[in-house]
Amino acid sequence: MPHARLSTRATGITESSTLAIDTKAKALKAAGENVIGFGAGEPDFPTPPHIVEAAVEAARHPLYHKYTPAPGLPELRAAIATKTERDSGYVVSPTQVLVSNGGKHALFNAFLSVIDPGDEVLVPAPYWVSYPEMIKLAGGVPVELPTTESNGFQVTVEQLEDAVTERTKMLVFVSPSNPTGAVYPRHQVEAIGRWAADRGLWVLTDEIYEHLVYGDAEFTSMPVVVPDIADRCIVINGVAKTYAMTGWRVGWMIAPADVVAVASSLQSHATSNVSNVAQAAALAAVAGDLVAVAEMRHAFDRRRQQMHKLLNDIPGVVSHEPEGAFYCFPSLQGVLGKTIRGRYVSSAHELAEVILEEAKVAIVPGEGFGAPGYARLSYALGDDDLVEGLNRIGDLLSE
Repeated sequence: MPHARLSTRATGITESSTLAIDTKAKALKAAGENVIGFGAGEPDFPTPPHIVEAAVEAARHPLYHKYTPAPGLPELRAAIATKTERDSGYVVSPTQVLVSNGGKHALFNAFLSVIDPGDEVLVPAPYWVSYPEMIKLAGGVPVELPTTESNGFQVTVEQLEDAVTERTKMLVFVSPSNPTGAVYPRHQVEAIGRWAADRGLWVLTDEIYEHLVYGDAEFTSMPVVVPDIADRCIVINGVAKTYAMTGWRVGWMIAPADVVAVASSLQSHATSNVSNVAQAAALAAVAGDLVAVAEMRHAFDRRRQQMHKLLNDIPGVVSHEPEGAFYCFPSLQGVLGKTIRGRYVSSAHELAEVILEEAKVAIVPGEGFGAPGYARLSYALGDDDLVEGLNRIGDLLSE
């Protein structure tokens, strides 16, 4: 019997819907169309100058022209440990830090290091598009737990208890959330962490948006409020969102020493060390102050409130106010089942296609986030484009 041309592992995953819509929007832009993109999850600000200068200087340094330790530059691992205690109160040693090629790589390493084939992983939905695919690549089984705007897109202990089985090994916990912007209050983080600790489960907590919270919302790191979970907790973070460094590709995991050792071995065979120039830039970022992120947060907060209002002004669209990250996640269900410029629209995916083609505005449909009928719109773009893009959507859907 002939072998299949491609592996079932690779063909069994789906393309990132966020990158797919961004690629389509950029293709239209390249063709001369005036496209406004709400798709990409990256700050529209440049990387702060002192970070760029650190990279320029590193590029001139012969030491950085060679291989360095796979887990990361020792000075960067130490700085990340110091930064973590400063920003969240979580005290860790540099040996608990593994520097990877972006937060995605850190997540991939984490799942591959802990998950065995058949292990179930609880994933509250809506979720970031890559979590289930990474879990499946590790041989695990993602178990989706739906949430809605009625409970602030926050999973409850009761839901978790109903979903857990003998095969459950891990919970993925994200606050602030991509795509919903939900921020769990401290007491709920503590309750969920206590539940996981009592159950003997692993928790993977993605803290990449820790500094992007608004209003009365406050970021809470689970292993800080539930120290008992620390021996089974993996914290994911990186420089991408906080320091406007998405393209530099530096993220990290913080985990028990045995997990870091296994993940370091895995990374040594997959990629070796992260680019030394990017690591030097990351060192300048995490060792510096948070002035730049405070400025970005102020702009994001203004845009957040404006997008929330303008979305709710569109007939059939309902937007729950986000408390963190830089996304709105409105329900489009009041628009579905209608005909728009001759096209019957039955799903958020179809609606996103119509909006891109007719209004030249890119949004990401909720199907990829485990939330049919919703869409994610990033407010990490200029104020004028934000207003213009939403007005275009409003005009189209009001016809």
